[in-house]
This record gives sequence, C-alpha cells and structure tokens, in this order.
Amino acid sequence: MRRFLLIISSRLVLLLERIRPWHQWPGSRIGLLIITLGIRPQLRIWNLHDLRRHAPKLGPARRGRTEQQLHRDPRGRDNDLNDPEMGMVDGRFGRNFPPSRTHPEAEPGLLEPNPRIVSQRLMVRDEFQPATILNVLAASWIQFMVHGWFNHGTPERENPITLDLADGDSWPPEDRVDGKLAIRRTRHDATWSTEENRPPTYRTATTHWWDGSQLYGSSAERLACVRGSATGGKIELTADGLLPPDGDTGVDLTGFNDDYWVALSLLHHLFALEHNAICDALRRENPHVDDDWIFEHARLINSALLAKIHTVEWTPAILSHPAVKRGMNAAWYGLLGRRFKRKFPNLHFGSALSGMAGSRRKHFGAPYSLTEEFTTVYRLHPLLPDDFNFRSHRDNSHLGDFTLTAIQGPHTQDIRKQFSTADLLYSMGTEHPGAITLHNFPRALQNFVKHIDGEAIRIDLAALDVMRDRERGVPRYNDFRELLRMPRIKRFEDLTNRPEWVATLRDVYDNDIDRVDTQVGMLAEPLPKGFGFSETAFRIFVLMAGRRITSDRFFTDDYRPAVYTKLGIDWVEDNDMASVLLRHFPELTPRLAGVATAFAPWNKAPAAQRGPES
Repeated sequence: MRRFLLIISSRLVLLLERIRPWHQWPGSRIGLLIITLGIRPQLRIWNLHDLRRHAPKLGPARRGRTEQQLHRDPRGRDNDLNDPEMGMVDGRFGRNFPPSRTHPEAEPGLLEPNPRIVSQRLMVRDEFQPATILNVLAASWIQFMVHGWFNHGTPERENPITLDLADGDSWPPEDRVDGKLAIRRTRHDATWSTEENRPPTYRTATTHWWDGSQLYGSSAERLACVRGSATGGKIELTADGLLPPDGDTGVDLTGFNDDYWVALSLLHHLFALEHNAICDALRRENPHVDDDWIFEHARLINSALLAKIHTVEWTPAILSHPAVKRGMNAAWYGLLGRRFKRKFPNLHFGSALSGMAGSRRKHFGAPYSLTEEFTTVYRLHPLLPDDFNFRSHRDNSHLGDFTLTAIQGPHTQDIRKQFSTADLLYSMGTEHPGAITLHNFPRALQNFVKHIDGEAIRIDLAALDVMRDRERGVPRYNDFRELLRMPRIKRFEDLTNRPEWVATLRDVYDNDIDRVDTQVGMLAEPLPKGFGFSETAFRIFVLMAGRRITSDRFFTDDYRPAVYTKLGIDWVEDNDMASVLLRHFPELTPRLAGVATAFAPWNKAPAAQRGPES
C-alpha cells in the first residue's frame, strides 16, 4: 500500500513538470518540489535493482554497540549490521536499470561506430572551452571523490578489444597490436553465473561507502602504510610537511593514487593535514586515549567532512540552479536549515525536515551498492585543462607554464617540491576548468600513458570512456533516457542546437539517433541554466547522491556524538572547504575573501608595484 501511495503521489507531483520542466519554474520551491516529491521517488521505485540473489533480507536500522562497530572497517565491513558484507571491497556493482537491459554489446555492434572515430571527431578539444563559474580545484575534487567510489580493478591482460585505425592516424606504431589500438577488457565477476541469459557483473576494488578510502585505503595493510611511523593517530608526512613518496613512482603514498597529478596531490595533502589537525583537537580533549582511538575517530570525522563539502558546496557549485542549491543544503541540514540543526542537535524530525545526516538509515528496497550507471555519469574528463599557468599567491607573478602531461604521474612529486603548496593552490583556485561538452576533451588524455602493474600502457581515454559503457552493458543514450522515464530524442536537431555538431553526429552515427553513445549524448545536450553537466546525468545523480548518505550507518543512525564525539560532530558541521584551506594555509585569506565557495574562481592577487626604471 505504501508503495502504491508513493507512486500515485509522485505522479501527481510530476504533472507540474508537464506544465513546465522543473528547472524552468521561477524561484526554487516548485522545482525542488518536483525533484524531491516527484522525480526522486519515481527513481527509487524503478531504478534500484538488487544483483545479490543470496543477500540477507533488509532488516531494520541498527546502531553500533561494540568498540569495533563504532568505527569504520577499512574494507567496508559491518556498515549495515544486518548484512555485514554490504558495500565491502570486492562487492558487486549494482544497476539502476533492469538487468535484462544491461547486456554488453557483442561484436560487431560493440565496435560501431569505432570509438576511436568518436574520440577524434566528436570529443577532441578544438579550442579550450572554459567553465567560468568554477576553478580547477572543482575539477580535481570530483576525481578525488571518484577515487574513493569507483574502481573496477586491474583490467584483463589477455584478449583485448582492438579498434581499427584509419590511414594517417597518429597512434604510435610501437603501441599498436597487430596494427590496431588495443583496449583491455574489464575483469568480469567470476562468482556470477551468466546462465538464464543474465548479463555479466563486475566488482569493485575499493569499498562502496563514502569513507575517505582514497585517503586511507581499502585494506588494513594500506591503512597501516598511510599511518606509517606517525604517532598520535596521525597520517605520516615528510620533514617538509608533504606526503611521502610511494616507492619510486613519483606519486604520493596515500590510500589510492592511480591517475595522479598535482591538483589531486594538493587535495590528498590538504585532507591529510586536516586529519592530523583533528587528531590534535581530539588529543587535547582526550589526553589518556591511545593512538588507535584517535586515528579511528579522526578518520570518521574527516570522511564525514568530505561528504558534507561535496554535498553542500561542490554540487551546488557545478549545478548552480536555485532548486539544486536549496535541495542540496536541505539534503544535509533539512528544510529547517543549518541554524535549527546546530541549535537543537538532539531534535530530529526525519530526513526531510532535519536532513539526511543523522536520520534513520534507509535502503529504499535494495541493498546499497554503487552502480555502473553512476560510474558512467561521473566521467567528467572535459573538466581538465591541457595547460596550466602557475602564479604566486602574493603578487600573481608568473612562475611557470606546464602541460597536463608534465604535472601528472611520475612528475607529481617533483612539481610539488618545486613550488609552494600555497602557490599551487592559488594557481588552481584562479584558473577555470573545461566545460563538460563535446569537442572539449583534454588532448593529453587522448594520448595518455597509464601504468598498470608496472607496465606503461598508452590509452585514448575518450575512446575508452565510450567503450567501457558499451562493454559493461550501459544502454546507449536514448535507451538510457527512456529507462529514466525521460523522453527519447527523435532527431539529431533535438539533441543539440549547434548545426555543425548535428552534421558530424549524423555522419558518425550513420544517421541513426538510437546509436548515439551515452557519453556523447550527455555531452551534446543543452544544459539547464546554471548546470555544469547534463540533465540526463543529473537524474542518476538525484537517485544515487542521497543514497550514499541514507544507506550509510555512519551518516545516519551513528552520526551522533556518542560515536563521533561532540567535538567531531561540531567539526563536521562548523567547517567547509574554505575553513579547511585557511586552517592550513592562512596566507590565502585575501584570495578567498568574499568568494561564495572555494570551488568558484578566487580573487587574484594584486600585481606587485614596480619601481621607476633606474
């Protein structure tokens, strides 16, 4: 009965969207109403699918009781005390679409059109298109988050997918396999039977929870490496205050450091410093506890702060629409708002009024997991520029020009040592990332050398993004929209209002709108006002973003002083990205003064006054 009433009520609310799309209503209230009481309930009903056939039945929310249950397990175990393995490392990626609609494409359709052609004709950056409402820290932030969410493990070495290369293709001859561009296949879930015509599934090498695993690792062994020889529950830093090297790789020793570069290093370093600051504060209030107690509480607090910053700061920065801004603040604080929540911390009136943080844990009918479709919509590589101009935070003087290739991977630590952290943060904070659109994919990532198990592999990441969706059974764009109950696109002219793109899309996809890849469609479609990425992607986000909070015991039933300490709850609620930056780099105060969010462009430093010529 409850499900029936929810279906009816949400459909009634969605009648408003037939009058006008949610993002075109003036103000924020009606748009927010349509999202929260119309779109999201429908998505929760139809777009959560349980792929664990033998999982325990969902039980009522339970709080942690034992010492072990009161801190996060590095492998993600015991978050749900009724189903200890839910969300663990090696857990199966879920689906937002019925499994019957998620069969991988078979050859030759898998290769049509050739992803290399899609990359070269539709993705390549003709001219840098900036996202002027954001800074580069916003681009590196989402990679920082994604590293804690999505990891399909090491791809298969044998039997790669091979793409034909056109005459004159610049792909290096030494990196070709039988004259072709090779893409290693995603490793299949060996425990999943594909009998009864079931599509294959895949497993994650990190936890599914929002637990800071990119900083701390997803195993007890990696966590111990991150702590190193540091005392007081802290993360180990070098004598000059940076993260130590991870062997001779040129990157930082941290929880997860694949696809590493300077701006990503800055965020890992910043929140390692924040972890250590939390340790100092906890020690002052709890002088007699041991180092492990300090570490586990600091990890809990730091992870929650990351989740809050992403929810109430990063998301409204990249989706700068009044309804989204209001909705994301309500997601954490509730409609009663932050002031009420801070003034009456022990009163909670449900997630709608008091926010998801501290509410009762809910899974909405399916065990929690990250999904393949959620992975798809977070492929936001156009955010990365190809070129960087490093400048001084004191007087904006020029310090050097670098390409993305020159500040990533094995070059990361050398660049970090060459320039001060404050100057690098300032440089990233005052430069724009790329707009998430066609013809704006970083050229460096279309010819990118990735190290896998010590072997250098050259990849075209734009082609790889397209191929991964096809290979993993993520439906193509029109089917993707239909499964989200969005209207199918009937003509290329309805997909984009740019005639030159229409012509190229028609040619690449042989005039078949239903063959358009999901990545291409999302990059082509016009954006709602203030949006940094497509509304199609936003529908998956509406469903999954809140789920990462509502399903997590440490953000719901156990988000309380008895688990975090009062200091810990206050730390999460009273801090934001700017306060974290200024705690560790107070010299940046003038650069952030009056800036609405640390993910928006910072104030540029006044140029140094030059004296008269001698």
